[in-house]
Amino acid sequence: MDEVSTTLGRVRGRVASGDGTPIAYERYGEGPPLVLVSGVLGTAAGERALGGLLARRFSVVAYDRRGRGGSGDTGPYAVEREIEDLAAVVGEAGPGAVLHGTGTGGVLLLAAVAAGLPAGAVSVFEPPYTA
Repeated sequence: MDEVSTTLGRVRGRVASGDGTPIAYERYGEGPPLVLVSGVLGTAAGERALGGLLARRFSVVAYDRRGRGGSGDTGPYAVEREIEDLAAVVGEAGPGAVLHGTGTGGVLLLAAVAAGLPAGAVSVFEPPYTA
């Protein structure tokens, strides 16, 4: 972890993904770890409202997806790289992390768990799948 700053109990830092790309994250709250995976244009800042509510019971970790906010980007794009990013964030969050994904973040999260990423529990909200 490369800790950047602490503001009002929020710790910001970076973790290296499998290919070395720096992935920025925020952590706040206390309790068991919970990782928020945002949608396609998502950043940690966009998860603060939900994260703030969950921080009453969890240590919430929200991150800037690859190529967004404070995270780096290494081409070419591949879903596998985003799964590696998520794995690095989950490793930083701690063992048994609960994972929650919104929109395309839910699709990414489900792909990561199907590929073997360990999760204490999984929830998704409005993943863009059709029947």
